[in-house]
Amino acid sequence: MFTNLEHLGLAVNDLEAATALYTSLLGNPPYKREHVASEAVDTVFFQVGGSKIELLAGTSPDSAITKYLAKKPEGIHHVAFEVDDIRAEMVRLRSEGFVLLNEEPKRGADNKLVCFIHPKSATGVLIELCQSVGAEHPQTEH
Repeated sequence: MFTNLEHLGLAVNDLEAATALYTSLLGNPPYKREHVASEAVDTVFFQVGGSKIELLAGTSPDSAITKYLAKKPEGIHHVAFEVDDIRAEMVRLRSEGFVLLNEEPKRGADNKLVCFIHPKSATGVLIELCQSVGAEHPQTEH
């Protein structure tokens, strides 16, 4: 079950410049910076009420963010929703005809298990499913 708009992911070319801009815009500094080696991205998170803004910058030419920015301008890259049970949602969404980009959830930024829905099956929008990793949601390595 989808429970919350978790965050908007924004692809940026210059993470430091974007961080300064969003710090000024939102009036607060980011609460977290994180490198996600498996995705070759650096991330910065801002809290905005009950949701978040995630800035993403590629750290290698093979990064999905680097490739994305080679074709498109900076801006919204994905919309992320919190879910109660990511595996159950993956099964449900496959049965509804959505194309998932992951066979299994993988470890993402901000202490989450994540899975992405292909934009071609979601009106051109990359959708991320997020489940918090914690006592009730054991970490899975994939």
